[in-house]
Amino acid sequence: MTDEFFMREALSQAVAAGCLGEVPVGAVVVREGVIVGRGFNSPIGDSDPTAHAEVAALRDAARNLGNYRLPGCELFVTLEPCAMCAGAIMHSRIARVVYGARDPKTGVHASVLDLFAVDQLNHHTEIVGGVLADECGQLLSRFFAERRKAAKA
Repeated sequence: MTDEFFMREALSQAVAAGCLGEVPVGAVVVREGVIVGRGFNSPIGDSDPTAHAEVAALRDAARNLGNYRLPGCELFVTLEPCAMCAGAIMHSRIARVVYGARDPKTGVHASVLDLFAVDQLNHHTEIVGGVLADECGQLLSRFFAERRKAAKA
């Protein structure tokens, strides 16, 4: 299966978040071509600032695999990870992250800074950005446009 296939699965998680009024970001964790974890943003509904899509998918994968370390796993997420999520990704030993849209305000692969390139950190994750970037970005743009429109009404 391709990166686009798994990104579409992450997009379906993002749509679920949007339907709940959450910022539409979704993620899946894949090991050996099989999805082992799924998650979407839920900080509003869960009253939890750590309830990002990546963290939810990592937690789901860890429970399903019975290990807090996820070596050999890949994370597909619709938005460039933030600093908190980058830390969780590194601590879980994810081998590869594939993301869709860049996040010019909080992204830590290349948008604001690149935490994944810090040599002093003890784990390094391969990063691929821009997979289905237009679709991922449009989902976020529509969400925020609708939110601004509702606020004006």
